[in-house]
Amino acid sequence: MSEKVVISAALTGALATRDQCPAIPYTPVEIAEEATRAADAGAAIVHIHARTPEGGPEWRAETFAEILSEVRARSDVIVNFSTGAIGIPVEDRIAHIRDLKPEIGALNMGSMNYAIYSAKKKAFYHDHVFANPFRDIQFFLEAMNGAGVRPELECFDTGHIANTAPLIDMGVLRAPYQFSLIMGVLGGIPGTTRHLTNQVETLPERAHWQVIGIGLKQWALVAAAISMGGNVRVGLEDNFYVEEGRMAKSNGELVEKAARLARDLGRDVASSEEARKILCLESR
Repeated sequence: MSEKVVISAALTGALATRDQCPAIPYTPVEIAEEATRAADAGAAIVHIHARTPEGGPEWRAETFAEILSEVRARSDVIVNFSTGAIGIPVEDRIAHIRDLKPEIGALNMGSMNYAIYSAKKKAFYHDHVFANPFRDIQFFLEAMNGAGVRPELECFDTGHIANTAPLIDMGVLRAPYQFSLIMGVLGGIPGTTRHLTNQVETLPERAHWQVIGIGLKQWALVAAAISMGGNVRVGLEDNFYVEEGRMAKSNGELVEKAARLARDLGRDVASSEEARKILCLESR
């Protein structure tokens, strides 16, 4: 049988609001409760952005510490904290990683235009330049190495995968590598199986990988990744819908569907402890 599939759940993101999806968690307790629902449904990893009580992005290390404490009180799920932000100093984007030492820290591997476009209104939303120059990437990698945190290499396009080569050559990016192939964001690579195959073929040796599909295209990409032997991420950060017209009531509902797809396609779902062994992570 194929290696068990590791399912990640991206619980809240930085932009989605309860006006868009009522299940989006904001507070540390709400985020921890969603982490538990996701873990109970089969997620081995939870990817977390901190929020203010009103739903805005939050970067205070104290808030991340409260989230970590609440999650740990409920579950042994693997914690992955984000470092992705626009207009935030790099020191603030890494402080919670240095202080709290989660098992994984998400790290964007390149710059890009990041936008949402409405064909109906002929208008752009969240039209940003997401800047991640090499000096910042190197700074984050050195900080994660010092904290003993595994970098999760978030790649929105093929060039972002190629950006790992000089960092591997410098020795600041060390195997085994953990890639997230993010597909379907405007400004990045399209979310198709053909493009996923190309992304996977581009990865360096000793690379673990998961697919992150945005919107309803997520489910076809999840099925493709499972069939290809990869891992998957689902969750309300990436997609609100279990199926067209049916909004998820929790992250757990999305994880349930991913786990069901995995089993239907002949792969078992890894527990958190099994995922640590598969990904060569040290237990905290």
